Amino acid sequence: MIDFNPLTLFQTKGKIKKVYREAKLSYLNRIRFAVGTFYFGMGLCFATWASRIPDIKTSLHLSEGELGSVLFALPVGQLIVMPFSGKMVTKFGSHHILVFSLIMYVFSLTNLGLAASALQLSLGLFTFGIFGNLANIAVNTQGVYTETLFRKNIMSSFHGMWSFAGFTGALVGLGMLALHLTPYHHFIIVGVLVLVLVAFNFKFLIKAKEKIKPQKESKKLFTKPDTALLWLGVIGFCSMASEGVMFDWSGIYFKEIVKAPGALVILGYTSFMIMMSGGRFIGDAMNNKFGRELVMQISGWMISIGLFTAVIFPYIIPCTVAFMLVGLGVSTIVPTVYSVAGKNTTVSAGEALTIVSSISFLGFLIGPPVIGHIAQTFGLQFSFAFIGIFGVLIAFMVSKIKVSE
Repeated sequence: MIDFNPLTLFQTKGKIKKVYREAKLSYLNRIRFAVGTFYFGMGLCFATWASRIPDIKTSLHLSEGELGSVLFALPVGQLIVMPFSGKMVTKFGSHHILVFSLIMYVFSLTNLGLAASALQLSLGLFTFGIFGNLANIAVNTQGVYTETLFRKNIMSSFHGMWSFAGFTGALVGLGMLALHLTPYHHFIIVGVLVLVLVAFNFKFLIKAKEKIKPQKESKKLFTKPDTALLWLGVIGFCSMASEGVMFDWSGIYFKEIVKAPGALVILGYTSFMIMMSGGRFIGDAMNNKFGRELVMQISGWMISIGLFTAVIFPYIIPCTVAFMLVGLGVSTIVPTVYSVAGKNTTVSAGEALTIVSSISFLGFLIGPPVIGHIAQTFGLQFSFAFIGIFGVLIAFMVSKIKVSE
């Protein structure tokens, strides 16, 4: 005979539900960790390339203008694949495209270290841009899926992982310079690390495919884009142009203008990445306490003050502090812009983010090459002062649109 006790059964059911909830949360956190590592891997690859630009420029005997022309190859690669990347993610699934594109992104990175001429470097950056764009679309799709599972805003933390990878890449670059390793061997070491991250985490990516929307809906959207979304896109453009310039030119600025000795040439880049990474992890709290509009306006002024300070006082300590200001300034602008766009009531969140992110990302792609040509004509300090104007524009434009809610 079985001794049936209703109270015992009730307690057992409660324990089972608790165990189930804990197991579910543990699995969701594992998914979040896996997606975060792909953001980290992408950021580490890009930061690794950026940390060795001054050395590659010197070894290939490139002028500022020539380097600017070479850097155009990266955005060209990104722009060429941009019309197809979203369709590929939709057709084959973001999990498949992300794994494939990140592996090819690693191989493209290592090939950059083998470039022996400006033409070879351009071809390498072109490929780097293609797979970088594919990986970017796929990883952000995974980020959206994961955020849906948690039913709360966690996208900022993913972008924080990308920024943290940039900081890590800067530190690794500093170590590689101190060890006198060539860019190729540096890129190989980082590439192996990223491939290991892929191997241990790809099984936990979310396996889903997006449904293709009717063609009529897409046509209706892009014929009359919302004015507020365009303003948000321009704000994002200014911020990402400043960010892109810091990625590609901060090391060269420290080497040629600041005259930083030896491995200290990436001190400016490192200080920038530290503050941008930290700012993205505390950005939500700052917005909640002081309001988005005030935080974005202050951020815009920080970008301008930082860049103008670096131009007026081209010495190690002032420039290091200046680049930290720029990093803190750009840290919260793009995540805030995306958040505001996602709450737009005239179109769906996905369509709004497509418009804003497309305009914003052009700044990241176009800014660095343009700076090279401006520097060739007027000098590198003038080009940094030119970008400094963008921070003032951000502060002005924020006051023209509603970002407080």
